[in-house]
Amino acid sequence: MKRKPLIFVALFSAAIISAALVSSCKKDASGIGDRALSATQVVPTSTTLSGVLGTGHSVVDSIHLTADKRWHLSGLVYVDSADVLIIDAGTRIYGDKSTSTSVPGGGMVITRGAKISAIGTSTNPIVFTSADTTNPASGDWSGMVILGNAPTNHSGRVQVEGIPTNPPANATFGGTSGTVSTDNSGTLRYVRIEYGGYELSTDNEINGLTLAGVGSGTTIDHIEIYKSKDDAIEFFGGTVNVSYLISVDALDDMFDFDNGYSGSITYALGLSDTSRADKSASNGIESDNNSTGDSTATPVTKPVINYMTVIGVPATRSSITNGAPSGTGTYGRAAHLRRSSRFTIQNSVFMGFNKGISLDGALGNTPCAYARGLSTLYNVLVQGYVTPFGIEGTSPCSSIVTIGGDNTAYPAANGVNADIKLVNPFVRPTTASAANFFPANGGDAASFGAGAFTFGGVDWTSGWSKY
Repeated sequence: MKRKPLIFVALFSAAIISAALVSSCKKDASGIGDRALSATQVVPTSTTLSGVLGTGHSVVDSIHLTADKRWHLSGLVYVDSADVLIIDAGTRIYGDKSTSTSVPGGGMVITRGAKISAIGTSTNPIVFTSADTTNPASGDWSGMVILGNAPTNHSGRVQVEGIPTNPPANATFGGTSGTVSTDNSGTLRYVRIEYGGYELSTDNEINGLTLAGVGSGTTIDHIEIYKSKDDAIEFFGGTVNVSYLISVDALDDMFDFDNGYSGSITYALGLSDTSRADKSASNGIESDNNSTGDSTATPVTKPVINYMTVIGVPATRSSITNGAPSGTGTYGRAAHLRRSSRFTIQNSVFMGFNKGISLDGALGNTPCAYARGLSTLYNVLVQGYVTPFGIEGTSPCSSIVTIGGDNTAYPAANGVNADIKLVNPFVRPTTASAANFFPANGGDAASFGAGAFTFGGVDWTSGWSKY
């Protein structure tokens, strides 16, 4: 079909738009990333982990969690700086539930300088989940936090959000002194993180997976965050590149970018929870340069997103204003790009929200970071029940022009899937298969090669994911 153009911000460079962007205790001498393991490899004697792992030793330790035991996290468990946490394929780690509103439940924190080697397989993933195996619920435990030395736009190192004051290990990340863009925090591969997320206080939460100041030397791929109580995954600065990422039923945002994050997300699927919405509005993407919208804070937040599919909710749910669990929850936007953040979004599909892609120039005189070629949309298909693409706020973003046919905004009257045509996007599969989210024959997603799955391609979620 003929493609209808998106509206975009004035002064946006036409040249930018038209261009195709473009083990046991035995000694082990193997290494992780760019660093050799020590000769001391320890399998903990207790399957309940607590406090700081690796303290009290004069050498770097490799702490080894084997798949033949049921490991439990009692409170926040920290991997001390310079130590290595090794987790075998098929290992299950259970986060104990919190017994207090002021004390987080079980969680894993990889501190600056430490490393994790959690390498599962497509048939034998590593699973972090709730210790309540009978009635697991979102927010039962805290989730996973990885802290690194890569750049952020904070003025110095800061403590990551969601961690109580005076933690037993250093919980800071990034900073302007001694930062390393290529910092290596290890490897996460074929890992599923279920029922995490903890709110220490208002707007001070642990997400399903928090990556703070994590560098590009870190390897993260084939990761699913399932039913997180806050964001599925949030990036606080850093340069880490993530691929094959799944967010299922996050309460708040699926993918959140802050404080100068400049890595890439390649192949990602986000599915909204149709049964609940957050008090701060549940979005597909939320992106800020920082909390105040300071455009002079560098590095500037600019995620590079390629082959993403974000699916909201059916029309009957999209306008909810009293969503569980708070009674004030709403569904927000497929992509809320605001507070001077920039972006490159390519070959992607956004559907199932009242507002599709929103360029928000609110917060007083926040400059428009979407003009003058600072940001790019290319081959993006977007449909909202009310507004597929729009401008919010009163900054210079309110001046708009029409751009060419490299992107498509579909009228809501056509039905949210009538033109994009995924197979059955609002019906969850009963098995670990993404078949319903594939492009359907004859639709624009198939014709233009947009979304997390190519037409006739491989289901990279099969066998290890959970819907």
